[in-house]
Amino acid sequence: MENRARSQSLVSESKVPEVTLGFWIIKIAATTLGETGGDTVTMTLNWGYLAGTFLFLAAMIVLVAAQIRATKLHPALYWATIVASTTFGTTMADLADRSLGIGYTGGSTLLLACLVLVLGLWYRAEGTISVNSVSTPRVEAFYWGTITFSQTLGTALGDWIADTCDMGYGGGALIFAAGLAIVAALYFWTRVSRVTLFWAAFILTRPLGATVGDFLDKPLDHGGLALSRPLASLVIAAFMVVCLLLIPQRAGQHPSNDHAAERA
Repeated sequence: MENRARSQSLVSESKVPEVTLGFWIIKIAATTLGETGGDTVTMTLNWGYLAGTFLFLAAMIVLVAAQIRATKLHPALYWATIVASTTFGTTMADLADRSLGIGYTGGSTLLLACLVLVLGLWYRAEGTISVNSVSTPRVEAFYWGTITFSQTLGTALGDWIADTCDMGYGGGALIFAAGLAIVAALYFWTRVSRVTLFWAAFILTRPLGATVGDFLDKPLDHGGLALSRPLASLVIAAFMVVCLLLIPQRAGQHPSNDHAAERA
């Protein structure tokens, strides 16, 4: 009894959700919403990639600041920040790939380098890139920076597979779903680093959502279903709200400062 109470005192709640199956369901929905929502603003409303990028960048900065200032997990705020980052990722990747003229391959390579750089800086500063360590403003800054680059990379990867590799949106979705299945198999049947598998899954869910979103709203002659982007976005957003209401949103846990000091 005493040992149990002591072990509970050695951990404290994080401001990010516990990673469960429900987490991944909502994450995939959020990435799909980011694709259809971003396309709604830049294409349907004809704002263009540059204006759309600045709009969602501003929204993301405000939400990340609110998330960092929060003292505990607020599921609605957390997932709103995820949606903002994935929508910004959509418009930023499209801006880099198309408006800057570097193509899907160049965009994917550049964004992969940025993601690796942020993860490297995070690991060098903290000695870990585990989400269980997200407990201070500095670590949260690394966390959200990593998420933003992973979301942007995912958009570019989705377009690269669908267009450059000529797999189409349906084919691309199947490829990334297969990739997630492999990650899941490694999680359940091997001892591969859980941190590595988490970030692999986190990155793969973004191009999966991107290709599913494109499959829903792209024209028929481009391999899509030609659904209304605003309508698709509303349906996905409603699905997310239902998931948040029905799926328990528990905070993850990280070692407390006292425990860290004790281990040191």
